[in-house]
Amino acid sequence: MHDTRLQVDKRIPGGRGLARTLLERAAVLCLDWDTRSRSRFGARDSQGRELAVFLPRGSVLRDGDALVGADGSLVRVQAAAQPVLQVRAHDAFGLLRAAYHLGNRHVPLQLAPGLLQLEPDPVLADMLRRMGLEVREAQAGFEPEAGAYDGAASGHGHGHGHGHGHGHEHEHEHEHEHEHEHEHEHEHEHGHGHGHGHGHD
Repeated sequence: MHDTRLQVDKRIPGGRGLARTLLERAAVLCLDWDTRSRSRFGARDSQGRELAVFLPRGSVLRDGDALVGADGSLVRVQAAAQPVLQVRAHDAFGLLRAAYHLGNRHVPLQLAPGLLQLEPDPVLADMLRRMGLEVREAQAGFEPEAGAYDGAASGHGHGHGHGHGHGHEHEHEHEHEHEHEHEHEHEHEHGHGHGHGHGHD
């Protein structure tokens, strides 16, 4: 059966280099975070066209990105309003503490001045309320921090960081980055002294 969907396989981050008028005239593709964090999916744009999106594995679409169809047409990506939890605190430290605990759980998290946003999760909502934070449900575009997710595309996501203090793993990781080897050796040398000398009076 012939697939009549328009094939889309090119992403232009933030629509960089494209004229504003071109972007404004482009069809819009309104997607929630779950879909934007996938590299292959089907969707319908604002002009009613059926699209078959095939991006490099690990691609993450951001609000304002442009996609290019096989026919050369542009499609502008928009973060759809979706259910989110909005977290506020009476002071900056409360919000910092919440971000730390959520980060430890690898929760996709959007940071804004005075506000954290995350996808609904009753267990996390309860934890945050017990920490004295104000948590409310809302409908909003969700755009979590790039670092942990865009970086994960290369396969290096959460794997690093195990075995800190054992310089060998780090020397291994950075064999191809000669200029960093020495920095890492020095950083880790300081950690080796811990634990020696305890109990010797």
